[in-house]
Amino acid sequence: MCLILFAYQVHPRYRLVLGANRDEFYARPTAPLEFWRDHPEVLAGRDLQQKGTWMGITRGGRLAALTNFRDPRALKTSALSRGQLVADFLSGHAPPMDYMQAIAATADRYNGFNLIVGDANDLLYFSSHGKVIRALGPGIYGLSNHLLDTPWPKIETGKQRLRGCINSAQKITPEAILELLQDQTLASDDRLPATGVDLAWERVLSPIFITSPDYGTRSSSVLMIASDGHIRFSERTWEPARTAPREQFTRYFELC
Repeated sequence: MCLILFAYQVHPRYRLVLGANRDEFYARPTAPLEFWRDHPEVLAGRDLQQKGTWMGITRGGRLAALTNFRDPRALKTSALSRGQLVADFLSGHAPPMDYMQAIAATADRYNGFNLIVGDANDLLYFSSHGKVIRALGPGIYGLSNHLLDTPWPKIETGKQRLRGCINSAQKITPEAILELLQDQTLASDDRLPATGVDLAWERVLSPIFITSPDYGTRSSSVLMIASDGHIRFSERTWEPARTAPREQFTRYFELC
């Protein structure tokens, strides 16, 4: 997952409204959003190469999401799979704080990451670079491949558009969030971050929705958790595209 935009305890009806894009190489095998056969309580897509995931939720309301921290100079070839951080929380029973404390103690075994975990009571954030567990309060947040709320153009634009969706009406739909996740606007060169990749790649990676010959946005997800615990989870999967994205299919799940 390379972009997560979320409103926590802001909307009058929904405790959490979250939209996210997963960016990955097109050749990496992936299973779409579904309940896992080996862990039937887990609803998530799945990386078929390492068997982890980037985002998911359980029938009981445990949720987790992950982004990589972009720092190519610090990559470790022997690192553990970061997708397992999400999968282990979803399939386990540890309270969010206990889980985050265990991860914080072993974070150096992984390449750089940002991790969000939560349940009906708490929502926590941890970065292997910041190394501080943060309990999140009400607000609108954005996370990409740096620390939470780093003011990259895609984060600033995404938060503004999510705020517009939240404020426009009492009723908010997954389709409205999915639409904002399709924004392919490139950032101007003077606003690009310097993350250790060349300028051409910074340009490619700058939009909310990424396209290139071999790498781009593979899926867009919307998670909406109502104050009464009702969960709506939607995923739109995209065919590889150099320019305009082409939808493969959209899946909708509701958990009561």
